[in-house]
Amino acid sequence: MVTTKTRNMMIIAMYASILSILAQITIPLPPIPITGQTLAVGLIATIIGSRFSTYTILVYLGLGTIGLPVFSSFTSGLGILFGPTGGYLIGFIPAAFMTGFWLEKRGFTNIQAIAANLIGMSITLMFGLLWLKFSASLSWSAAFLTGFMPFLPVGILKAFIAAYLGILIRKRLLSARLLPAAS
Repeated sequence: MVTTKTRNMMIIAMYASILSILAQITIPLPPIPITGQTLAVGLIATIIGSRFSTYTILVYLGLGTIGLPVFSSFTSGLGILFGPTGGYLIGFIPAAFMTGFWLEKRGFTNIQAIAANLIGMSITLMFGLLWLKFSASLSWSAAFLTGFMPFLPVGILKAFIAAYLGILIRKRLLSARLLPAAS
């Protein structure tokens, strides 16, 4: 018999795998490529909430840090995590937590999921902007124009997609009793 703790760990591992797979989806558009990473973070937080999505992100970042090619474009390592775009990856932690937390407090509805995912997307972009500003020694305006603004329109679209799909999937998983259980 599988214990609740073991079952939850398996669910976290599964969602870390899903994030790793979606991170490899890239649409190369100028000025920035669109990846499935941020969509996956919002989707996962919408489905499994703050605690388990945060654990999922930590597992994902740990796998990438030790060298497994789970980050976008099959990259990995400390160089990616602490490089100019590492702030976005680090920002996934509070973004997932806040997205899930918002939904847990306000309800898992489509409207609340949109709000939660817009907040999560903003958190990721803010971490990315701050990290880029300091790691690349950019001015605030340069960091804003290169690290925030180009990602905003697609980020908003991803927030809506993650909200809609996340609520849909969550409802189905709830009825099938396939969500993590409190331990």
